[in-house]
Amino acid sequence: MTKEQERAELHKSIWQIANNLRWSIDGWDFKQYVLWMLFYRFISENLVKYINENEPDEDFDYAKLSDEEAEFGRKITVESKGFYILPSELFVNVVKKAKNDDNLNETLSQIFKNIEASAKWTESEPDLKGLFDDLDVNSNKLGGTVEQRNKKLVDLLESIWNLKLWNYSDNMNDTFGDAYEYLMTMYASNAWKSGWEFFTPQEVSELLAEITTVGKTEVNKVYDPACGSGSLLLKFAKVLWKDNVRQGFYGQEINLTTYNLCRINMFLHDINYEKFDIAHWDTLINPAHWDDEPFDAIVSNPPYSINWEWDANPILINDPRFSPAWVLAPKSKADLAFTMHMLSWLATSWTAAIVEFPWVLYRWWAEQKIRKYLIDNNYIDAVIQLPPDLFFWTTIGTCIIVLKKSKKENKTLFIDASAEFVRWWNKNKLSEKNIKKILESFINRNDKEEYFTRLVDNEEIAKNDYNIAVSSYVEAEDTREVIDIKVLNEKISEIVEKQSKLRKSIDEIVADLEGNK
Repeated sequence: MTKEQERAELHKSIWQIANNLRWSIDGWDFKQYVLWMLFYRFISENLVKYINENEPDEDFDYAKLSDEEAEFGRKITVESKGFYILPSELFVNVVKKAKNDDNLNETLSQIFKNIEASAKWTESEPDLKGLFDDLDVNSNKLGGTVEQRNKKLVDLLESIWNLKLWNYSDNMNDTFGDAYEYLMTMYASNAWKSGWEFFTPQEVSELLAEITTVGKTEVNKVYDPACGSGSLLLKFAKVLWKDNVRQGFYGQEINLTTYNLCRINMFLHDINYEKFDIAHWDTLINPAHWDDEPFDAIVSNPPYSINWEWDANPILINDPRFSPAWVLAPKSKADLAFTMHMLSWLATSWTAAIVEFPWVLYRWWAEQKIRKYLIDNNYIDAVIQLPPDLFFWTTIGTCIIVLKKSKKENKTLFIDASAEFVRWWNKNKLSEKNIKKILESFINRNDKEEYFTRLVDNEEIAKNDYNIAVSSYVEAEDTREVIDIKVLNEKISEIVEKQSKLRKSIDEIVADLEGNK
């Protein structure tokens, strides 16, 4: 069996677990049990692997120690890994005893508290605090009685344990991370509940990461001010390799559950606690990384046309992130507020790539004034129209605005990639070929691709009222069949003549039949 076949088989097994739980737990909460239990298994095995590899005795196995024997390594391990799990609380040892543990729900609850507490008063405390808050093993949603709840927990633990994750990859971290991303994709694409705005499809994430690192082999810091589950940030670990993101991954997320998902995602991709800084709360009102900016590469898929404080907060108009444009984004349309925030925190010689709803490209009033500021100061490097139906919560064709602070020419590149997709299951998707074509056009910056790209002087954009919709500058190809009217008329005449002959023949036959009566 090839690795791809093994991977497909693994995904099938994971999805079966999710499906089984879906039918036994009402509502949307089932996702949390699968994702968090997968995480619990990962950090248990990751910790054991780390400790065993640092022991000179080849027969040493941390999982077989007593809790008393294991205490000697707590301090140094927490300094390195950011957390500690006693042997009796490791996933492997809990699952072995799960069937016979009449208080399994309480056991798990205490374990999760202990894992978080292991980081208390250390540098990793902010990264572990509240990480398991969304996993309620005492919830009535698991069952009306303790016995019913524990039965479901046993089934879940054993199902996660039976996933042969170590057989599918030479790198355990890649396997767990891939399994997690697969689950997130499947949950989002099945759309069992809205609220998956926090998840950006993998191929879109890859395109954004590639755009912001053209010609680069490493970056200092990457940032996403509306990071969701972290899929955009983590693409840099794939595109550049995580060690080439020197100071780490920074992000902020307003939704508490999604914030926890993002931190879990970091751990599952083996991004250690000191290499990521994910903050909770509203980026526009309470940005968490003033002391860390500017950032080399910024990518984001911020929420579309949401409300924000706007004039209710008199401080905002003087905020250095927004004040250069002399106007705030509209109260019910915060899109360009995120754009201004990212521009403000972008390092001078680097790039930001932002997914936007198309309306921000041409709406009037305050948004037009912000676009005027961006164009007149030559900050917009490119606008890329994406295909429709790429995302899990909308069928609208979104776009990408690329920002740079140190452009060499007063021109903006427009790319119409609306037809660059393949159909996958029930959504459109960017294939590797599609991504490559878009990237090549972005890098080459020329006018030679008819119906696909155009490099436009900023003066022309200004004369067009600062409308930056791609369709205003790139002519759409007319794919309608060209019809020669003369040839068509000749064919119609032939058809009419044949019909006349046929009608005459029918009339003659009818006349003969009537004459023979």
